[in-house]
Amino acid sequence: MRDHYRITITNYSGAKHYTLTQLMRRFLAGFGVFLGTCFLGGFLAILFLSTRLATLNAEVADLQQYQAAIKEENTALLSEQQQLKESVEEKVAALSIISDELGSIETMIGLAPGPDVALYERLDTASQTASEKHAMLSAIPSGYPLADAHVTSRYGMRNHPVLGKMALHGGADLRAAVGTPVYATADAVVELAGASNSGFGRMVKLSHNFGFVTIFGHLSKAVVASGDYVRQGDLIGYSGNTGLSTAPHLHYEVRHLHRRLAPGPFMEWSWENYDVLFTREEQIKWDSLAKTLRKPTAVPERRWSQLAPRLPATSS
Repeated sequence: MRDHYRITITNYSGAKHYTLTQLMRRFLAGFGVFLGTCFLGGFLAILFLSTRLATLNAEVADLQQYQAAIKEENTALLSEQQQLKESVEEKVAALSIISDELGSIETMIGLAPGPDVALYERLDTASQTASEKHAMLSAIPSGYPLADAHVTSRYGMRNHPVLGKMALHGGADLRAAVGTPVYATADAVVELAGASNSGFGRMVKLSHNFGFVTIFGHLSKAVVASGDYVRQGDLIGYSGNTGLSTAPHLHYEVRHLHRRLAPGPFMEWSWENYDVLFTREEQIKWDSLAKTLRKPTAVPERRWSQLAPRLPATSS
């Protein structure tokens, strides 16, 4: 048995002889088997990993789809929760407003319900006074005289911008370009409309019920005349820069029985902010006013003989 082999390699330059022993041949054969086994094992491992990877990718896709569905459902639940929360807050706020309004109206008209009286038991009594509330809001100056109002100078002592000395600012100055529409803040009769000898320049003076008066100064034009009747929200003129004024604006005053009042609470007074006037303006006897509104109009009964004209006596 041979223990070696000779390998001859021939090319154009000649022949070369190599001797391969039996041990080396076996080594090369074993090494070839090893490489083949590694290749086959690697191929099988790659095939297995590829299959596993495809399975994992499919599982990941399913999980992502499930996560998206859960996220969408969670978003819908959060939206529904927010809507329910807003609805509850609105109902609580509405109930609070109703309760506060009932309490303020009952206090004004002299009712004092016990703390254990339920809201629905008070509602009928309060509903009878809702018309009084509307009557007060329309008869007494309320709200701003401009559609877009911004107060630049409030009621109180200040350094007069024209006279240059400390003086009482008897109203509120509202920023308004020349020609801005000015509206009545309550039902009234026009007492004065036009130029005046005061520092208000062209002005409108409205006389309201219960002794209230409002003044609108520095107007460029008045669209009402003395003696006219106006309703709350009616156009009465346009703002300007007449009189003692350094820039276009509207001077707005509220007076009661010839006494100037801070117009701020009256401008902030509204259905939603009904208590602000009574808590901040305490010089007016609101309880007496409310009782007057609540009293039915009494019509004295007269006999027909008192209504019929008296004829002179004649002798027969």
